[in-house]
Amino acid sequence: MSDREEHSISKNVPQIAEGELGNLMKLGVPLMGAQLAQMLMGVLDTVMAGRLSAVDLAGIALGGNVLWPVMLMMMGFLQAVTPTVSQLNGARRQEEVGEVIRQALWLALLAAVIICTWIRHAEPFYHLMSVDPAAVKVSVPYLRATSWGIPAIMGYFVFRYLAEGMGYTRPTMLIACGALLLKVPLNFIFMYGLLGAPELGGVGCGVSTAIVMWCELIAILIVVSQRQFRNTGLQDRFSWPIWQHIKPLLIIGAPIGATLFFEVGLFSLTTILLGRFGAEAVASHTIAMNLAGIIFMLPLALGMASTIRIGFNIGAGEPHLARRTTWVAMQSSAAIAVVAATLAILFRYQVAAIYTTDPKVLQLAATLMLFVAAFQLFDATQATALGALRGYKDTRIPMLITMFGYWVVGLPVGCVLGFGWIAKAMGIYGFWIGLVAGLAIVCAALNYRLWLVSKDDRLIQKLSGFKDELQSNDRTG
Repeated sequence: MSDREEHSISKNVPQIAEGELGNLMKLGVPLMGAQLAQMLMGVLDTVMAGRLSAVDLAGIALGGNVLWPVMLMMMGFLQAVTPTVSQLNGARRQEEVGEVIRQALWLALLAAVIICTWIRHAEPFYHLMSVDPAAVKVSVPYLRATSWGIPAIMGYFVFRYLAEGMGYTRPTMLIACGALLLKVPLNFIFMYGLLGAPELGGVGCGVSTAIVMWCELIAILIVVSQRQFRNTGLQDRFSWPIWQHIKPLLIIGAPIGATLFFEVGLFSLTTILLGRFGAEAVASHTIAMNLAGIIFMLPLALGMASTIRIGFNIGAGEPHLARRTTWVAMQSSAAIAVVAATLAILFRYQVAAIYTTDPKVLQLAATLMLFVAAFQLFDATQATALGALRGYKDTRIPMLITMFGYWVVGLPVGCVLGFGWIAKAMGIYGFWIGLVAGLAIVCAALNYRLWLVSKDDRLIQKLSGFKDELQSNDRTG
C-alpha cells in the first residue's frame, strides 16, 4: 500500500471504522440471533422436563453433559469450512469451494459415527460415575433418540458454514428461529403424548430434537441450492474422500475442536466439583454462568463475523484490510466488555432475582455477579480474538494457549483456593477466582498472538496458502 493510501486511510479512520463495524454487524447480528435461539432450545427442554419431574430433568441434564462436549469438539472440526470458504471467496476461486464441501461432508459423516457410537454406549460411563439409576433410565433412551438426528445436524453444520463463509449469515438465524418454533409443539407432542403420540416424558425431548435436526438439514439444503451458490460447483460431481483435501481441514479444524472441548470440559468439571459445597453453591454458580453465557453471545457473534471478513480480505490479497477488520472488531469487543461488566455490577440483584426467590441463593448469586463482571472483561475480547485468528487460519497456537490458561492455570488455581489446599478454603469464590485468572491469561496471550499474526504478512501467507495473491497485492500497492 502506498504512503498516499495510508495517509488517506488514517485521515478517514472514523468513517472507515464505522463502515467496517457496519459490515461486522451485518454478519454478526444474525449469528447472534441464531446462537440465542439455539440456547433457548436448551432452556426449553430444561423447563419442560423440570415440570414433568426432577428425574426427567436430571436425565436430560446428564444426557447433555455426555453429548455436548463431544458434539462441540466435532463441530469444531467442521468449523474449518468457514475460513477456508471465505478465503476462497475473497480470492474469487469459488469453483474450488464445492470440492472443499464434498470432503467436509465425509468428515461430517465420520464425526457423526463417533458421536453416535459414544452416546449410544454411554450407559457404562454412568455406572462408573455412580449416577442415580432413575436418572440413567431417562438419560440413556434420551441419548439414543437424539442419536438418530446426529448425521443430519453434522451435515447441517457443513452447509451452514458454507453459507456463512460466502457471507450469508441470515439463513442461519432464520433456520435457528424456525427450529425453536418447531421444537415447542414437538416437545408437547412427544413428552405429553398429544395427537396420538406415545407419552415419552423426558425421552420425548430426544425424539423432538432428532426431528428438528433433520428439518434444519432440509432447510439449509434449500438455501445452498439457490443460484448464489451455483458457482461453487457443489453439485457438479460426486467425490470420494481424498486425504490430501481432508488433511487441510483437519489441520485447521482439529485445534478448533480441541479448544472448544477444553473450554466446555473446564466449565462442566467445575460445576461437578462445586457439588461438594451443596445445592445452593451449584444453583448460584449456574445462575452466574447462565448470565455470562447470554452476554457472551454478542462477542461470540462478533468473532464469528470477524472470521468471515478477515478470511475474505486475506483471500482477496488485502492483508491491510484484514488488519482494519481486526482493529475494529477488537475495539468493539472491548467496548462491549466494559458495558456488560458495568451492567452486571449495577443490576446484579435484579438479575439474580429473575432466577430465584431463595434468599441465600439470591445473595450468593448476586455476589458472583461481581466475578461475572470481571469475567466478561476478558471473555468478550478473547472470544473476538479467537474468531479473528480463525479468519487468518491460525488455530494451533490458540489451542495451546487455551489449554494452558484453562487447565494449567484456571482449574488448579480454583482447586487450590476453593478447597483450601494451601490456605483457608474459599469455596465457590476460589473457583471463580481461578476461572477469571485463567481467562485473563488466555485473553492476554490471544490478543498478543493476534497482534503478531496481523502485522506479519509472511506469516499470513504461510497460514492462508494465498501467497501469490498477497505478493501481487504488495507489488501493486
